[in-house]
Amino acid sequence: MKVTSLLLLAVLGLSSCEWGAPGKKEPDAIFKDTLAYTYQAIHERAADCGSKADSACTVVKIKYPLFKGNAILNDTIKRKLLNLFMLSEKPDTSLNTMAAAFLRSYTDFKKDNPKSAMYYILDSYVKVIGQDSALVALEYGGYNFQGGAHGASFTGFINWDGKTNKNVTLDDILVDGYHTELTKIAEQIFRKNEKLTDTSSLARDYFFKDNKFALNENYSITPAGIKFVYNQYEIKPYAAGKTELLLPYSQIKKLMRPQSVAAQYIHKNAGI
Repeated sequence: MKVTSLLLLAVLGLSSCEWGAPGKKEPDAIFKDTLAYTYQAIHERAADCGSKADSACTVVKIKYPLFKGNAILNDTIKRKLLNLFMLSEKPDTSLNTMAAAFLRSYTDFKKDNPKSAMYYILDSYVKVIGQDSALVALEYGGYNFQGGAHGASFTGFINWDGKTNKNVTLDDILVDGYHTELTKIAEQIFRKNEKLTDTSSLARDYFFKDNKFALNENYSITPAGIKFVYNQYEIKPYAAGKTELLLPYSQIKKLMRPQSVAAQYIHKNAGI
């Protein structure tokens, strides 16, 4: 399979970061350490695509960063992509073999259904959404369609500590016993976002277990706060799409560990 490399070195100076727009130069310059990476891309089309556009035939698109000299992070990224949609009973061993297997499944479908105009889609990615002296933040996700009423989409996150070379969890940045209070604060924000009163039932429009609000384990540690994302079908009907819930540090600062990798964001945004 043909794999192309789209060069994108993550070169961030003291005056900028990768959390969206370039940042202003800060006196303490927390945005300084970076990991270098290049984007890799797999782009494969089914044999019957011909001159059709990618949007009108079976295509596999996979794009992800490859970090220089960081096998552990690169392996984590690969595993996220291989397990994203679980295209077979067991995950494939490489992204190339997964792409080939996906195209074979389409070929087999066409053999059994030669008159069908349906085509498959596999479009997945990992992208760097933020990088500074404490964390490398990545988003992964994509869309998969192999028949049915609609396809499946997903958005997830990797919060990577470049110094310890491991994924950062809530246990790493929040104090012991944080769960109950964090959930309480999150529900208040959720109800405000959804225009619900404090006593409105969650039974009719949401899929929470036992109709009780709960946080999931899908979150991004950002400079503004901890952002949780509920994917389609997780707490709402498919048509409602995904739901984002940001918990600003100003509202959860009492739950934050003072020496964690998120401490710089607390001081910067919560006025501590």
